[in-house]
Amino acid sequence: MAPSEKSPRGRGPASRRSFVKGLGAALPALALLPRWGFAEDVAATYANAAIDWKQFAGQTVTLAGAIHPWSNAITPLLWDFTKLTGISVVTDFRLETTYLGALPIQLARGGSTPDVFMFTTYGQGISAGWLEPLNAYYSDRSLTDLGWYDESDLLKTARAFPLWRDGERYACPITSEAVTLFINGDALAARNLPVPQTFDELLATANAIKTNEMSGIAMRAQAGGNSSVPAMSFVFSYGGDMVKDNKAAFASPEAIAAVEMFGRLLSQAGPRGVGGYEWYHVLDDFLQRKTAMAIDSSNFATDISNPAKSQVARQAVFAVHPHIAGRTPVPFMSHWQACINSRSRNKRAAFLFLLWATSKPTSMRTAAAGLATTRVSAWSSEDFKKAFGSQAAEAALTNLQNADVDRAKAILFHPQSRPILDAFMIGVNEVVSGARSAKVAMTSAAEKANAVIRG
Repeated sequence: MAPSEKSPRGRGPASRRSFVKGLGAALPALALLPRWGFAEDVAATYANAAIDWKQFAGQTVTLAGAIHPWSNAITPLLWDFTKLTGISVVTDFRLETTYLGALPIQLARGGSTPDVFMFTTYGQGISAGWLEPLNAYYSDRSLTDLGWYDESDLLKTARAFPLWRDGERYACPITSEAVTLFINGDALAARNLPVPQTFDELLATANAIKTNEMSGIAMRAQAGGNSSVPAMSFVFSYGGDMVKDNKAAFASPEAIAAVEMFGRLLSQAGPRGVGGYEWYHVLDDFLQRKTAMAIDSSNFATDISNPAKSQVARQAVFAVHPHIAGRTPVPFMSHWQACINSRSRNKRAAFLFLLWATSKPTSMRTAAAGLATTRVSAWSSEDFKKAFGSQAAEAALTNLQNADVDRAKAILFHPQSRPILDAFMIGVNEVVSGARSAKVAMTSAAEKANAVIRG
């Protein structure tokens, strides 16, 4: 089945009208959206801003991040930024696990570079003083034209996500993603099976469609915090929390039941060696027909729908996250963010870069490459839906609607987020491998995480 042939719940094709209506239900109004087009003179869209784009000409900004859909989409446009501003951009993009491990060490040393960097452990960065507060930059009329930038065009979740307890912002959201179910439609059709909606249906389907050449389902299960995204979606959807009242909460009955199901799925129907799987292993298996189903970031859709990369581009199905019978799914969601180094020597030039990178015209261009940006105008554009896939966009939107921003922020923004997530995934990995029961593993993991929190 082609992605456009069925909706994620198998109710038939989703019309353009219903898609835009869905956007409006969760996001700001879509009325009178500007119709940016590539036939326009792109430079003119930036010239409309009451900003002196050349005020920092000659400076150089170092941009660091993970090899990721955002870095892939923004890199081809960096020369346009330099031409517009006179600011040179030096990039340092690495594999995600390598980058996330090295960045805190680099920042803790107090260096002035990178000037701008992709970031996830928000609470740690604020507590350590690594991140530059940004509210004053947004208020500076020599740097920002708020009318031109149009924050009302940002997704509601993107507007809420970077706000710290005191209302200060230390980051700019650069992507939008929610955990999504991906299915090889041919594998379902071979068994005449519907798209699974509950966790019990998912388990039965994964076992029914696995073969000697194809696992039933693949998910991240590596014993490290970066692999926690799918497992957290299970915890949230079972009614659990990762952090509650400043304590690790994943030893709750709900979280234990969630991790038990996660372990059953991968131990019964997962690929060999799944205990070492990171996101790129999951994506690679799905693209190469080595797994029939996968659960991970909605941003996978760009590669899955690309025939040059994917063997399942025509038959991929994009679905809402599974749920417990009688309950709404609560997939994990997040916005990758970009921050300014508090020790940077080029802070104002760095902010000008962030403003440019997250503006409407730049977002429209990255969305045309399939990037799920933070902009309503970009999400509703035909270029984005063509690159990302209409069904994939509808599934991602539904999962974003169902997500709980506060529950996600409670763990992501905790000052000890990384060691908490590491402890959690060590426990999950033990369940997947069969080394421990979910109850024993999660109880031990929560004890370790709470010891870290107590200091």
